Amino acid sequence: MKMIRTAALLAAGAFTLIAAPAQAGKTFDAVKAKGFVQCGISTGIPGFSIIDSKGEASGLDVDLCKAIAITMFNDASKIKLTPLSTQQRFTALQSGEIDVLTRNTTQTLTRDTTLGLMGVGVNFYDSQGVMVKKDLGVKSAKELNGATICVQPGTTTELNLTDWFRSNKLEFKPVVIDKFDEVIRTFASGRCDALTTDKSGLASVRTTMEKPDEYEILPENFSKEPLGPMVRQGDEQWFNVIRWTLNAMIEAEEYGITSKNVDEMTKSPNPNIQRILGTSPGMGKNLGVDEKWAYNIIKTLGNYGENFARNVGADSALKLERGLNNTWHNGGILYAMPVR
Repeated sequence: MKMIRTAALLAAGAFTLIAAPAQAGKTFDAVKAKGFVQCGISTGIPGFSIIDSKGEASGLDVDLCKAIAITMFNDASKIKLTPLSTQQRFTALQSGEIDVLTRNTTQTLTRDTTLGLMGVGVNFYDSQGVMVKKDLGVKSAKELNGATICVQPGTTTELNLTDWFRSNKLEFKPVVIDKFDEVIRTFASGRCDALTTDKSGLASVRTTMEKPDEYEILPENFSKEPLGPMVRQGDEQWFNVIRWTLNAMIEAEEYGITSKNVDEMTKSPNPNIQRILGTSPGMGKNLGVDEKWAYNIIKTLGNYGENFARNVGADSALKLERGLNNTWHNGGILYAMPVR
């Protein structure tokens, strides 16, 4: 009898722990107090984060920052963007200069275990590749033995490049440059035979070239590059805000909820849709935000698919295929954890 009673008490305690909403953490409280979200973005990658001549920022990573601000404040304008190089990005997050790194960053075990940071989720599945001028006359990266290759330091790109060439018993000469815009200029000037970065980045760079048709992205994939936001360790409440902001955008697409039909969808009898849109309350309370947080994101920015199309997909200059970044039931690997 004593064992049964103990088990019952443990079960009741477990239920209490599950049912209790998460406590606000240091970053969550600080963001609420200052009234905006400070996001680290790249120094300029069209389609992901770019600031135009009018000071207007756009891109997939910028929209994720806006979505976080909507979750916290129901206002996409409550953001401050800090452009960061690959060398600066982790230090800026570690020091508290930024609240979240939405800059295109590969999630790896080393980064999760040695920097005091952690990846939150994937908002773009990519792979690393190489771009060359067509007049170089090569059709495969295996033809680049002895080539000079432009690459940014302190990146998985630099490490993957070395690994790939070594495994294929080939040699190369790295031209290491910190700022991405300088990397592009160096490559365009002919100082490098090739440029390497994520393939989405290569497609982005090609659109900025004076004669885009003169450049070719070679077929080899050097690596897996799951790109996504990162936060500091030790603040689960803030981690959850970023994680579920991203999940809600993906799951909205899974259920066919868009910026155009979101108001009609609030009348849906589907309990999953009711939880996402806040017509069945509780999810917002658990996160410490408004019950309509996901509705507000979708109404303002759209679901993940709408964000993809606008920034890097069919409605953008890049025209990237969805590929792996399609939802799981449409042939991709995007699979959101359920908002429930």
